[in-house]
Amino acid sequence: MFKVDSGFEKLQASRPDFRRDAEVTFSKPPNPTWKEGDGANDGGESLKRDHVEIDPNEEGRPVASNYKLLISGMVPRPIALISTQSADGKTTNLAPFSYAQLINHDPPLFTVGFVGSLEKAKDTMRNLNETKECVINIISEHFVEAANSTAINAPYGVSEWEISGLHQAPTSVVKPARVKESILSIEGKLVEVKEFESRQTPGKKTGVLAIIEGVRFWVRDDAINEERSVIDLKVLKPISRLGGISYGRTTDAIEIPRPQF
Repeated sequence: MFKVDSGFEKLQASRPDFRRDAEVTFSKPPNPTWKEGDGANDGGESLKRDHVEIDPNEEGRPVASNYKLLISGMVPRPIALISTQSADGKTTNLAPFSYAQLINHDPPLFTVGFVGSLEKAKDTMRNLNETKECVINIISEHFVEAANSTAINAPYGVSEWEISGLHQAPTSVVKPARVKESILSIEGKLVEVKEFESRQTPGKKTGVLAIIEGVRFWVRDDAINEERSVIDLKVLKPISRLGGISYGRTTDAIEIPRPQF
């Protein structure tokens, strides 16, 4: 079922092994003595460089160029591994989306961007729009390969649960299952959707924004504090999306207090 480029397999084989024991460490910020008005911490080096102006809609510029630029520059991006099911309950779907973000906490709101249109919606958007329900699962290191496999272009009706080998766990408020392997899962209900039109091809719908309200949180018991208010980064070990086919690990962090006026 899977097809992997032989050249990439050779490149992958030449790389060092994944360090499963790599722990999250905290280091000092680049300039621990930074004070008000100091500006950048690079000694003014960034001020010596020029910038290239790009009009995303200039004549002759391929849409793919905007895509490649944005996904390589807007990094790292959180990944929403979304589970849905059809309105009749006969088919289930699981797919990753890196056009996703938390936008509010009261109520808990999330946005997910889908490429395409409602009329020709792919599996996840089709199910979400029909049932108004989903589960957002956060991807961790221990199942990144399985999560990546759910991005396969399987036809509607083929379950990515089986392709990935991930396990379904029961939910409380919505019908779609959550991913048992996920340390954080959020049951969600659709608030609204908005379609967007292409700038290069007027009249063509090219994107859909979904706003989803989180109605239940599921956190693995060894990752949550006693007050059930903080998730341990060292247990979560989240995976983020970078450009191309690259993913990022979170193993190095810094802490900078928020200033008070």
